[in-house]
Amino acid sequence: MDLRKYLPLFVSEAGEHLAAYAKDLVQVEKGVAAGADVRPIIDSLFRHAHSVKGMSASMELEGISALAHRAEDLVDVFRKDPSRLDAAAVDDLLAAGDALQAMIQASAGGDKPAADPAVLERLAETARRCRAGEPAAAPAPPPAPAPAAGPQPAPEPQRTAAAEPAAAVSAAPEPAPAAPPTRHRRLQIEVEIAGGCPVPAVRAFLVVKKLAGLGAVVKSSPGVEDLKAGRIPGKRLEVVLDTPEPVPVLERTLAQISDLTSVHVRSADAAAPAPAPAPAKPAPAADAAIEALRTVRVRTEILDEFLDSVGELILATARIRELGKMVPAPHRTGLVEGVDRLHAIVKDLHDKVMTVRMTPLALVTERLPRAGRDVARKVNKQVEVQVQGAEIELDRAILEELSDPLLHLIRNAIDHGIEPPHLRLLAGKPASGRITVQARRERDRVILEVADDGRGLDAAKLRAAAVARGALTDEAASLLSDREALLLACLPGLSTADAVTDVSGRGVGLDAVKRTVESIGGTLEIDSTPGQGARFTLRLPLTVAVQPVLLVRVGEEVLGLPIGKVHGAAQVALSSLDRTQGAPVLPYDGAMVPVHDLSRVLGFPEAAARDERAVVVAEAGEGARIGLAVDTLIGQQEAVLKPLGQPLEKVPGISAVTVLGNGRPVFILDVQRLGVA
Repeated sequence: MDLRKYLPLFVSEAGEHLAAYAKDLVQVEKGVAAGADVRPIIDSLFRHAHSVKGMSASMELEGISALAHRAEDLVDVFRKDPSRLDAAAVDDLLAAGDALQAMIQASAGGDKPAADPAVLERLAETARRCRAGEPAAAPAPPPAPAPAAGPQPAPEPQRTAAAEPAAAVSAAPEPAPAAPPTRHRRLQIEVEIAGGCPVPAVRAFLVVKKLAGLGAVVKSSPGVEDLKAGRIPGKRLEVVLDTPEPVPVLERTLAQISDLTSVHVRSADAAAPAPAPAPAKPAPAADAAIEALRTVRVRTEILDEFLDSVGELILATARIRELGKMVPAPHRTGLVEGVDRLHAIVKDLHDKVMTVRMTPLALVTERLPRAGRDVARKVNKQVEVQVQGAEIELDRAILEELSDPLLHLIRNAIDHGIEPPHLRLLAGKPASGRITVQARRERDRVILEVADDGRGLDAAKLRAAAVARGALTDEAASLLSDREALLLACLPGLSTADAVTDVSGRGVGLDAVKRTVESIGGTLEIDSTPGQGARFTLRLPLTVAVQPVLLVRVGEEVLGLPIGKVHGAAQVALSSLDRTQGAPVLPYDGAMVPVHDLSRVLGFPEAAARDERAVVVAEAGEGARIGLAVDTLIGQQEAVLKPLGQPLEKVPGISAVTVLGNGRPVFILDVQRLGVA
């Protein structure tokens, strides 16, 4: 059987199991330290390792299966006694997870990677040490030197038959009828494959190979050739086996294979009593099996192409509406009704496509506790990372851009923000620092905050660092408010770290965070109280594909402003406005908003001055607002946003482009980059 066609599914599912595996490890370590009951989490951890082992064995990736089995053996030690878990064992299990992830990625290219013997040996030694209750820091006992291959951990009695499943798979001969010795018993094994299993024939073939390693396969139905061809009617397999092994050994061996709903073993000899059927594991709930059948996996590239096609439909509908205005009024009614109906259908289709693209924030936040733990151990600090609101959904395109910025913020907070334990105790804080990643919805945006309870940012030090770098003059730095000064931390190359480490301190983190957030239409804000911590707030749009925009006319040009950035509009006479430092200001919502002529800001040719203008009040970042004076407000419209190519993407103040129904291109303004805030 050609298993290569199942590789994408294997890589995807195994990656999900390993992500959950790492998350469970961090939670187990935290729970053990707090004295909580962690057995359910350890059971979940064991299942993830077990699933990766079974899936890789089905794909004949023996190296991955062997490493997953060693990790499973170590986890099994803690299933029996969670108190034996220590930080060194968690380190080894996390390292095994990283190695498994790398091997799985290598297998995506068609390779069959072998497990690193050093990693296998370390897991085996850690399992032996934890079973013996030895502390991690204790030196190895001094008995006679072990062979070069290293000592193998003694299998526990109840796991003897399943000690090396990977070896059993690789060493198993091809199933063939054989005359059983007189001491063998003939058993009949009936296996049911789960309804949601994507590769039932592969699972059944693995069952036959496992049984062939325990005896001689007399008969299998379907036959081996049918299984290799992917044929297994009813997802049921029957095998007649001659074996010296007792029934419990067979059951435990087959229980290691995932996606088996039930296993029944009985005697095939009429003279021998048939043992009672014993399920290998509990059957999944019927609704879970049905849900699995209703779920399909779709490549993200297909979703992107689908969304592009829907966007073109929206533009085509708008074009038809414009052309319909040229039809004589008596004949226009039916056309307008048809276009309205078409627009409603296309809009509904777009909403459904966007629903498919929306992905929980957990996709990027679930690995943050693990990343925080690793960095904290590297710099000898105690830090706990908490995530709240991970169920909130964002466009997948935005989530893909958030992974690195969030990791930068976590690393900087641990290395620069969180103090060492002894300094925290002297400051009256708990020895363990806390970083909170919290998400919430506000209108059509998602607010993502990363806050820590460390030493905070020093606005005065940032001003001094900016002046020393030549980024600001002394006078300009002194005019900055503390809130504005904190954003100096985002200047490229600027850092107030006392020392450069391999974690951070080179001044290349926060500028990348700010640049990435703004590239997806978001904003970054920084708040800090010295001695109490810092908070980084990311204001993000829900989607970057189709957005409502406010169309305005400036001279001969039509421009768009994202509705999410617009707070309101007013028709005013500029001469009647009060002026501050020579510039007009508009009273709006209890504050004075500076007004700028958009045509002058953009460098458009001077036209005849008009006193009566429409002023759009828009968000300019950092909670500030500005007024943009335009000639005419055209109205609101759903716009399919297209990214800018070279060289337009370098033009400040422009973020995207769309096309009107009449075929006219319209640039979408980025108010924050207009240079007037």
